[in-house]
Amino acid sequence: MSRMVGTVSRGLRAPIIRQGDDIVDIVVNTVIEASESDGFSVRDKDIVAMTEAIVARAQGNYATIDDIAEDVRAKFGGETVGVIFPILSRNRFAICLRGIAKGAKKIILMLSYPSDEVGNHLVSLDALDEKGVNPYTDVLSLEKYRELFGYEKHRFTGVDYVEYYETLIREAGAECEIVFANDPRAILNYTKNVLNCDIHSRFRTKRLLKAAGVEINYGIDEILASPINGSGYNPEYGLLGSNKATEDTVKLFPKDCQPVVDAIQKRLYEKTGKIVEVMVYGDGAFKDPVGKIWELADPIVSPAYTDGLDGTPNELKLKYLADNEFAGLEGEALKEAIKGKIHEKDGNLVGKMASEGTTPRQLTDLIGSLCDLTSGSGDKGTPIVYIQGYFDNYTTE
Repeated sequence: MSRMVGTVSRGLRAPIIRQGDDIVDIVVNTVIEASESDGFSVRDKDIVAMTEAIVARAQGNYATIDDIAEDVRAKFGGETVGVIFPILSRNRFAICLRGIAKGAKKIILMLSYPSDEVGNHLVSLDALDEKGVNPYTDVLSLEKYRELFGYEKHRFTGVDYVEYYETLIREAGAECEIVFANDPRAILNYTKNVLNCDIHSRFRTKRLLKAAGVEINYGIDEILASPINGSGYNPEYGLLGSNKATEDTVKLFPKDCQPVVDAIQKRLYEKTGKIVEVMVYGDGAFKDPVGKIWELADPIVSPAYTDGLDGTPNELKLKYLADNEFAGLEGEALKEAIKGKIHEKDGNLVGKMASEGTTPRQLTDLIGSLCDLTSGSGDKGTPIVYIQGYFDNYTTE
């Protein structure tokens, strides 16, 4: 009988990772022990992935709000700072905002609306339509926002993020003014010193601000891009991808991950004789259709991966073949015809109708999303994911 099972994704339980732990040793041992206890064999082209969190924890890549404050103060002089386009998150941004506010005299907080960059809504599009507000051009004061929309709470967290962020800023000792706009240049009417906190649009924001005459401009990817008083840091992403660790510390996105994935691949080969692909993953890249939240609050899905995970899928759409080229075939004849077509496919199906509808994304983004959904973000205790059969197709026996 032909093989009946395709891709399998397993969440592997691992020890609680602490600073200074050997992450390579832990991941390799976890895979070997899981294969023995669960009765699966390690095979070539399997994939082992680990969350960015356990890599950063092992590295001890942490910083305090005082470290953040000192860096902000050094860059902006401790005066007024326009903080623009932050995401609405208690876990991701709130603690960063405390540090930023602690390093400034006054914060002009400019929020995008009706939602933040990753889809957390302040108000609905319907509400904008009802009030006649154009989010592309209209700049709203806090007073005008309250007059139009009142006190909206996030449907999942129950938090009014406008009020929450204002309170955090004032409690950190800074004055606070809040405005709502989607053009980054609007902040220049309030201050010429700008910290842009957007993730995936940050390069465009910096370009527009520079052309419009900003005087001091840093992105949040440039805060803690180097250590402050021996703190953790990330030279490429700064505070992007950070998470709350304690009430006063953040865990930064891991750095120097490529040697980690390469070492795990090498060690697994030494132990099993199989070439297993390895990656570090953060947020998956998918959107919730109910809450409208785009999951990707990290700067990138995978900060490091082995060579076999480079590129995009090169797949044929089986239902297209069945409904078109082989519409007159059934049963075994249809099965064999499709297998033959798969064997004949070349290395690049871009633009060919038979690949239409296959997912045109990077392999690491697809696999990272699968891993993120497998491991979850709560108490599953499976920060390592082992995937088999991902590169199989209909012809694989």
